Amino acid sequence: MYVCICNGVTDRDIRQAAEAGCRSVPELTMRTGAGANCGSCLELASSLLEQARNVRELPLAVMQQAA
Repeated sequence: MYVCICNGVTDRDIRQAAEAGCRSVPELTMRTGAGANCGSCLELASSLLEQARNVRELPLAVMQQAA
C-alpha cells in the first residue's frame, strides 16, 4: 500500500527502513522521502514505523534448561 503518494513510499519501504535501523520519523523522511512534500502521510508513516520497530524488538522467550 502506498503511504506517501508524493514520493511513492510504500508500507514495505517503511518496514524495510525499520529493519535497517531507522528509529524516528525525521530519519524515515531522510531515508525514504516520506513526508518531505505535503506531510499528509506523516501520521500513518509514524504509526507504521512504530509497529515495525515493535515487531522487530520483541524479545525471544527464554526457555529454561532441564536440570
